Amino acid sequence: MLKWFEKVDREYPAVISSRVRLTRNWDEYAFPSRLSDSDSREVVRRLEYGLCDLGRFDGKNYQYVMLEEFSELDRKALRERRVFNHTIAKKKTPVGIILSDEEDTGIVLNGTDHIRLQIQTPGLHLNELWERANRLDDYVNERFSYAYDEKYGYLTSFPTNVGTGMRASVILHLPTLSMGKKFGGLVTEMGRFGASVKGVYGEGNENYGALYEVSNQKTLGLSEREIVDLVTKVALQLSGQEAQVRKLALEKHGLECGDEAYKSYGVLKYARRLSAKDAMTLLSKLMSGLENGTLKTAEPCAVYRLMLGIQPANLQKLSERPLGKSELEMARASYLRAELPELI
Repeated sequence: MLKWFEKVDREYPAVISSRVRLTRNWDEYAFPSRLSDSDSREVVRRLEYGLCDLGRFDGKNYQYVMLEEFSELDRKALRERRVFNHTIAKKKTPVGIILSDEEDTGIVLNGTDHIRLQIQTPGLHLNELWERANRLDDYVNERFSYAYDEKYGYLTSFPTNVGTGMRASVILHLPTLSMGKKFGGLVTEMGRFGASVKGVYGEGNENYGALYEVSNQKTLGLSEREIVDLVTKVALQLSGQEAQVRKLALEKHGLECGDEAYKSYGVLKYARRLSAKDAMTLLSKLMSGLENGTLKTAEPCAVYRLMLGIQPANLQKLSERPLGKSELEMARASYLRAELPELI
């Protein structure tokens, strides 16, 4: 069965994926940070038992696993694939993971909060994700009473999640727009609307791969529908501006743009060593070529899947043994040579 990130959705070329995440707490227990190990295990056990027929509810096949059963490498690999975040990956107290085979639907039990429900998919589909998340949320709430305040909404471990407890986000590929001098001001302007725009990969001011995540800043004072509409609007605005500046670049420098895409493909297809930064940069240029129609492959190419696949932990898992820096760069190049489809 394909993972969600192995699929391609090019309705909006600059849009990579969408995600909706809901944070909830069970009103019978204190927040996870205040629980003993024995109480934490009790919470996870009771939640897992209560949600044991989840697959019959939505037709998916789920795995129920304790986080402690994962090796350190498995945790890092799942974090790289955005199943859960760095904080949960580092947890030492009892945590339960419910994950669909496609990895598009996951529930973290007793992480930073008792219940963190997450659904993601390729393309821009926040409305559909919210409707599905809402149904799953109702399913969970029928079995477990949530900590809820009439004035403040859902109560969470972090004040930034109080209210709807909802984070909607979209990952965009903005290689041309982000190179412009006005991009910083544009990001600031989005902040005034209540949206956050952050680079996904890189250190400091660098962003390897030109991927940016748009999400809502507030969960309090907005309804779930308003959050979805806000993030969708900003994502469409940014992707639309990326399309405009990219069109101008192709009109003025079409030969150079095509040459850059073909060169990037050539290096990715034949290189013997690649750093993460170089590989992400080249994959971004390849993605642009595919989105523009400059390059065409014999079969659909999910470049985002390749970006996830070249991350350190996922490469380590493929090798089934520890790799040093040089070996990791060779493994990255080997993976891309094997996975890149032929051009037509």
